[in-house]
Amino acid sequence: MATAPPPVGSVPVGEGDGRSGAEALWRRLVGVALVAGVAGVAGWGFHRVFPGAELLVAVVPAAVGPAVVAAFTWRRPLWLALLLDVLVWIAGTVPLYQGLAPAVVVDLADSWQALLTTLLPAQPEPRLLILVHTLVWAAATIGAEVLTRTRTKIAAAVPALAVFGVALLFGVDGTGSNLPVAGAVLVLVVALALVRDGRPALWLLAGVPAAAALTALALLVGPLLPIAAEPYNPRQDAEQPPPKRVDSVSPLDRVSAWLQIPDRELFTVKADKPLNWRLAVLDRYDGVRWTSGGRFQPTGGRVPDGEWTGEAETVRQTVTFRGLPGTWLPAAERPVEVGGVRGLVVDPDSGSLLVDGKAGKGFGYQVTSRVAKPSKADLLAATPVDEPALTTFPAGPQEKLFRELAQEATKGADLPIKQAYRLQSYLRANAGYDVTAPPGHSLKGLEFFLETTRMGTSEQFASAFALMARTLGLPSRVVVGFRPGQAVDGVYHVKSGHVMAWAEIKFDKLGWRPFYPTPGRSGSKDDHDVVSSAIKESEELQGEFTKGGAGRPKASQRPDAGAGEPPSGPPVWIILAAVGGGIVLVYGALTIILPWWRRRARRNVSGAGARVLGAWAQTCDDLGLRAERALTAEDVVTRQPGDIFPYLKALADICNFARYAPEDISPQAADEAWRHSDAVRRAVRTRTPLPTRLRKRLLLR
Repeated sequence: MATAPPPVGSVPVGEGDGRSGAEALWRRLVGVALVAGVAGVAGWGFHRVFPGAELLVAVVPAAVGPAVVAAFTWRRPLWLALLLDVLVWIAGTVPLYQGLAPAVVVDLADSWQALLTTLLPAQPEPRLLILVHTLVWAAATIGAEVLTRTRTKIAAAVPALAVFGVALLFGVDGTGSNLPVAGAVLVLVVALALVRDGRPALWLLAGVPAAAALTALALLVGPLLPIAAEPYNPRQDAEQPPPKRVDSVSPLDRVSAWLQIPDRELFTVKADKPLNWRLAVLDRYDGVRWTSGGRFQPTGGRVPDGEWTGEAETVRQTVTFRGLPGTWLPAAERPVEVGGVRGLVVDPDSGSLLVDGKAGKGFGYQVTSRVAKPSKADLLAATPVDEPALTTFPAGPQEKLFRELAQEATKGADLPIKQAYRLQSYLRANAGYDVTAPPGHSLKGLEFFLETTRMGTSEQFASAFALMARTLGLPSRVVVGFRPGQAVDGVYHVKSGHVMAWAEIKFDKLGWRPFYPTPGRSGSKDDHDVVSSAIKESEELQGEFTKGGAGRPKASQRPDAGAGEPPSGPPVWIILAAVGGGIVLVYGALTIILPWWRRRARRNVSGAGARVLGAWAQTCDDLGLRAERALTAEDVVTRQPGDIFPYLKALADICNFARYAPEDISPQAADEAWRHSDAVRRAVRTRTPLPTRLRKRLLLR
């Protein structure tokens, strides 16, 4: 009984093409394994997003499962294979979620936006890894079914290549490199093409190493491509989360309460040196309370760099909670990396840290901070940034009082940083520290503090300083933190009595600089080491200010604030203009000299035959036929108009004779050839417009 032929495109490789059944089976299994491999390697491209081993839990089952299904459902209905593939996807979510997850579909729908609003590296949470699991599963499923049901060669690898492209986009901000992953993908695709093309096994032994060699070359060249310097980052176009309300009680509101019970231990810090431990950054003021306007984003531990890119000191800390309330996490200066925290969120602008959930007693983490070390020249050249939101003063009658006091405190100061230090000194000298002072930092309360009591805690001093600075156009904010604490065997025990608020002002390229307007309890000598060193630095800089005299120009008006010296030599624009003019003159000279030199060399070459051939080469150049060297003399003659035909025909005859009988060419024939060449050149110049001639001359054609 005759059997119906299979549908077009449905016969697998190895069936009906003369191969044995064993060979066809071997090629099919190897092909399916390669498809699984390329899908898995493409999924590993997400290692810049999830750098831990948790990524393997999402990638391996998703890549291997569909390949096994395809191998066992060959020649069976497609619907059966797809049904089993769906079961494989569900089974792969079990180790990912450590059990059945009813919300897996919702997590998958939200994972795109969640990853685009996460600072890399991302926490390896199931709700994020489900995206990688699904992409790899889809690539492996489509690829395996295409391989077993069609005769295409590398079409089965196309879905995996798409997954790798998605991994590149999502991992732009991540650490590490995807060039080795790209090389592995390329090698696997080449191996798949060789297997599907029916090549002998020896071809694999030669083709795969050759592909590996080309891949190694690509790995060397890849970082040099322009796109490698500034790749497209989809996070720039993603909608960022709104400002987050972090605590019902602001840390600034807790300052007075903590000072009333100074011996309550809040946390410990193991660090190499004592520093102030920053807790909360508050940059929004509504006339009653300071709050945070930070847009906190999830992160796996990395904190984006701040504005300062100069010299800095790296300080590592290990923090352990002993009773600190709230969700803020203390750290020194600007954190750059945090470890040991699940559910960590960070504000990229301020570097403030939060934990998504309550941090109880015994909670610990590790922080690496970058402490800026600007030079005196950097501080002297500092100019405030232009950010209106940081200079906003709430509407109210108190603004006049704050402005008048700020102008009085900074009278005669002609530099922004000098104004800030004068304001700091004014508050330290004209008000006193008192832990029993009334709490609060509303405009009315601060007005009472400045006009009547002149006694307060760091809550009032820092708030008053920040608002007075804003009336001067200095962008400011309030920071709540702690003094270093009591050192015991290299561990600093921070208690509630160590709480302190200070103010910061933002300068261009310098970033945020701290200022400490709160005096010590018994005068400035009662300050701890960190504040005392900052005050000493400000006093030294005040001395630097007076050296230059009162007429010193503002930093924004100085041509170069970095060195503090007037520039020497001609201006840059004169140098650039001179260099550009020199290049134009040299190029113009070349456009004149090179054609003349070329004609002269051809006319004066030794040997009459060589002179004839030189005349013909010069004529071809004049006719614009230099690139068409394959044309014969007859072809050149027949292409030209009648006004130059006589000269060109005579020159072509002499040239043909010189090619085949160069020993019989006389010097008179060479001279005649050049006369014909010159005539052709004059005729061409006559019928060629001047702009065209100039363009050809400038392009050295």
